[in-house]
Amino acid sequence: MSSPPDRPLVAILGPTAVGKTALALSLARHLPVEVVSADSRQVYRGMDIGTAKPSRLEQQEIRHWLLDVVEPDEPFTLAQYQRLAYRAIEDIHSRGRLPLLVGGTGLYVRAVLDGLCIPEVAPDPGLRGALQRQAEHEGYLALHTRLRELDPAAAERIDARNVRRVIRALEVCYALGRPISAAQTAVPPPYRQLRVGLTLPRDRLYQRIDRRIDAMLEAGLVAEVQGLLAKDYHCDLPSMSGLGYRQVGQYLRGEISLTEAVALLRRDTRRFVRQQSTWFRAADPAIEWFDASGDLERTVAARLKAFLEGPLHGQEQGLDPTAHGSVGGETRQGGT
Repeated sequence: MSSPPDRPLVAILGPTAVGKTALALSLARHLPVEVVSADSRQVYRGMDIGTAKPSRLEQQEIRHWLLDVVEPDEPFTLAQYQRLAYRAIEDIHSRGRLPLLVGGTGLYVRAVLDGLCIPEVAPDPGLRGALQRQAEHEGYLALHTRLRELDPAAAERIDARNVRRVIRALEVCYALGRPISAAQTAVPPPYRQLRVGLTLPRDRLYQRIDRRIDAMLEAGLVAEVQGLLAKDYHCDLPSMSGLGYRQVGQYLRGEISLTEAVALLRRDTRRFVRQQSTWFRAADPAIEWFDASGDLERTVAARLKAFLEGPLHGQEQGLDPTAHGSVGGETRQGGT
């Protein structure tokens, strides 16, 4: 990375359905911004409804990066994401615009903002399959117990129920012969950062979640999952384990009714947002929190203005003050 250390990077963070995308779109009316997605599900092509991917119209209003990067059956690592994100940020800065890192995937956010040094370990399908079968036969706690033996620091950080992340941590431990936590040091990137966190009272967030799920179903979530399964994207893929795809997949396989699938999706999404909120508050004290039920556009825009005007003026940081408003044209995908 070659950016001067005073170039700005703004992150908009928080749990699912709190309003991150809507805020980014509103800020585009005032500033020359482009969005770098920090969502581990929106990288997959053809997975639009269940990931709440920005609509085509929204992607025309503001340029988005790192959407639709890989097919649902292609591996995509944290190291790949970090490289593409830094490449996108460099491109945005080179054109005098402001990058907004927007998303709720904690590891993606940390990889970019903190500059995690991520071990380059290729996926091992055989080992992953064996560990997955062990989790199915012995329970997810068996894998987490093994991780705790090999890497207590990683086990403390990774929820035992997140089997995919536990398996990845074990995979790296076995490949490197040492704990993944020892390999994941950090070198801060050369950007002056503002970390904006959005929060809502729990009951209001749950209401938003319920409305979002209803909208996804009306938009054709079941048909989307059905289409993916018809293309032989099987349910064991990491991409198909995401919220919405897992529960609707159970319904389409005849394991549960649609009513039960929707109830599971509501429950699991609420559980997930609790984990997200806890993680962000515990892992990143640098986040400045804003209540999304208030006049969010005004308060965040004021904070952003103060950030961009100091210590250096926005013009000196390379921002083009004439490039305000919506951004038309194509969406940049995969940093290409």
